[in-house]
Amino acid sequence: MIAFDLACSCGCRFEGWFQNHADFTRQHVEGLILCPECGASGQIRKLLSPVAFLGKGGQEFPVSAMEDHDPETKAVENMLGMIQNVIKKFENVGADLAKEALKIHFGVTEPRNIRGVATEEEEAELKKEGIELLKISLPEDEQLH
Repeated sequence: MIAFDLACSCGCRFEGWFQNHADFTRQHVEGLILCPECGASGQIRKLLSPVAFLGKGGQEFPVSAMEDHDPETKAVENMLGMIQNVIKKFENVGADLAKEALKIHFGVTEPRNIRGVATEEEEAELKKEGIELLKISLPEDEQLH
């Protein structure tokens, strides 16, 4: 089974489950995919899916389900690119984020780009010290490792 995020021209966004991509294409061409909001079938389109598969040899294959790249899709693609940049260029300090951020802030260690996780209490402490965080909330199974 494969799930696609779908959108209708009426503005409704919904999820559709299909046996495979060919099954989606067949149902789309035959007008069998209906918008749950307005009941239309002719203006349904796939939305960008923020998923990538890693192939043999580490080759990455991004999955972009949307054929036309409207401004919203381009904005999402840019955001995903920035997140991928953070993954590649920021050291993952895990649960030591607050501790490492404070060391950098007070000059105990050399400044460097770091990422990780912090509790609400740690976030409050960092804010009190004047340390700003860019917080990106992800589902647990999608955390940046």
